[in-house]
Amino acid sequence: MKYSPLARSISLGTLAVALSLPIAAQAAFIEDSKASLELRNFYMNRDFRSEGAAQSKAEEWAQGFLLKYESGFTEGTVGVGVDAYGFTGFKLDSGRGTSGTGLLPKGNSDKRAPSSYGELGAAAKFRISETTLRAGTLMPKLPVVSAGDSRLLPQTFQGVQLTSLDISNLTLNAGQLERDNQRDSTNNEAMAISLHNGKRDGSKYTKTNKNVSNKFDFVSGNYKWNDQLTTGYHFGKLDGVYNQHIVNGVFTLPIAEGQSLKTDLRFAKTSEDDNSGIDNRSISGMLTYQLGYNSFGLGYQKMSGDTGYAYLKLTDPHLVNYVQIRDFAATDEKSWQARYDYNFAGLGIPGLNLMTRYVKGSNIYMGASASRGNEWERDTDIGYVFQDGPMKNLGVKWRNSTLRSDISGKIDENRLIVSYTIPLL
Repeated sequence: MKYSPLARSISLGTLAVALSLPIAAQAAFIEDSKASLELRNFYMNRDFRSEGAAQSKAEEWAQGFLLKYESGFTEGTVGVGVDAYGFTGFKLDSGRGTSGTGLLPKGNSDKRAPSSYGELGAAAKFRISETTLRAGTLMPKLPVVSAGDSRLLPQTFQGVQLTSLDISNLTLNAGQLERDNQRDSTNNEAMAISLHNGKRDGSKYTKTNKNVSNKFDFVSGNYKWNDQLTTGYHFGKLDGVYNQHIVNGVFTLPIAEGQSLKTDLRFAKTSEDDNSGIDNRSISGMLTYQLGYNSFGLGYQKMSGDTGYAYLKLTDPHLVNYVQIRDFAATDEKSWQARYDYNFAGLGIPGLNLMTRYVKGSNIYMGASASRGNEWERDTDIGYVFQDGPMKNLGVKWRNSTLRSDISGKIDENRLIVSYTIPLL
């Protein structure tokens, strides 16, 4: 298990400051503290069905422990606190020829995943009124940067983030990230990008390190106009790689008791920084009709420009057709989605939920001399959370996906996740 010197120095320094204050000032720091331990058991099987695939399947099984602590704030004009994290994963099953699911590190030259891995992290936090500054280990959830948490351990970043709620109905975020720790890694490294399907003009990429940077600046604002409408503007800049502007809006129209129509619209413009060659514009939207315990959704997404959609590697992009395996964000790609959700509380089984969807992509730029590509993905999630008894709050989820893609090939995938969170404070 490894941790960054920055995280260690910040946490120790903040704790020293907090403990040096009078006992009365420390009261809220201790009384408002929260701590939890999540047990996450994860099995994943990805079967590669394409002829000539370098690997026939990736299959691993692992057990994770996620310890999280959030202190309160000391009393006074400037409240001081600290958040701390300890994540570790243990290999239960993985072979030399079946590694690479993202649950465990890829291992050394023999491709064997290590028996265990993990990380420690901490963030100092300072609060004035309703504005909080955090510095250290961060897991931001914003349209321009959303830390991924779809495997055993979550992705984390090193940096600073300012969050302000001082203006009624307005949420502001700003900050800078310097390094990231991927979900299957123990090291804080330079930030790379995901840019599927490459570029129209590869000659614009004149440097080998153009997709890597140690500086990501972001500004984000969301305004809640009323209970039905929320809009936002978000900006992200990966230094030397790209600039990204995102505008979004969500409107929910109540129709009748138990019925509503939700519209989720998103637009993003991503341009090059320092002649990186990145150029993309994306529009996407999702229309969801809720009828009692049923939800019916239709989505559309379109890419234009010289490249596909660019975002930080293994983060969750702000796209309605970003699903279990694919993001449907390749150069020139157009895609639509049909989705259905059902809450079995309507049949007297609270805690049981079903989601199924189908996404079809077309018009993918495959090169100047190639025909346009296509792909489709079908996903089904079934999850149950025990509502009472000795296993209360124990969650079990099965995620199944089938992908047929001219980019990624043929993939059949299953994930089985069992999770249980124990409150400690």
